[in-house]
Amino acid sequence: MNKLQFYTARTLRDEGTIASLSVSQADLLASLQGKSVALVGNARALSQTDHGADIDAADVVIRINRAPRPDARSHGTRTDWLALAVRLSDEDLDQIAPDRILWMSPKRKRLRYRIATGDGFYLHPLSEYEALKDRLAAPPTTGAMMIDLLLQSDLSKLTLYGFDFFASQSLSGSRTAAQVPHDFSAEASWVQDVQRSDPRLSVIRPAAT
Repeated sequence: MNKLQFYTARTLRDEGTIASLSVSQADLLASLQGKSVALVGNARALSQTDHGADIDAADVVIRINRAPRPDARSHGTRTDWLALAVRLSDEDLDQIAPDRILWMSPKRKRLRYRIATGDGFYLHPLSEYEALKDRLAAPPTTGAMMIDLLLQSDLSKLTLYGFDFFASQSLSGSRTAAQVPHDFSAEASWVQDVQRSDPRLSVIRPAAT
């Protein structure tokens, strides 16, 4: 698909054409069978920890949006997958250098041609976004969507780092919880419920600063 075809499909909200560029969800999830996964959130408090080596020891390391890595000591160095819902420049993408990009946002108008035609590109179905939105009674964060997606696979372990549900705000910006359209209390309660029902999920909670 050339750029003109892609941007025409994006403008016309032609979901089928855009989705044709994506690996299937079944193949994506199958690639995680038996693997340990580190999902790295962007809580500021993570920078005060020494979890970097544990993050890098996972079979698959997944980071979110701008994927800040202020120090290898706290954040590790690898980025195998990038779960994305924001626009990133070519410079930022080159710096993060993920092996695979997952477009999680329902806002397809933000999706760039470079991302959609990259190796291993995955487009998250709108139906799954809407289902989680209904469950939380608020738009889900990229992190919540990833937890929901990853636990559909046969991975062996999913460990969350840098998830304090905005208690220490985000390394990616200066907005407060009141300035973003998510319900972090609902997400925290949902994650606790998921932990009780799925022993593969663990949360390494950084102390709030």
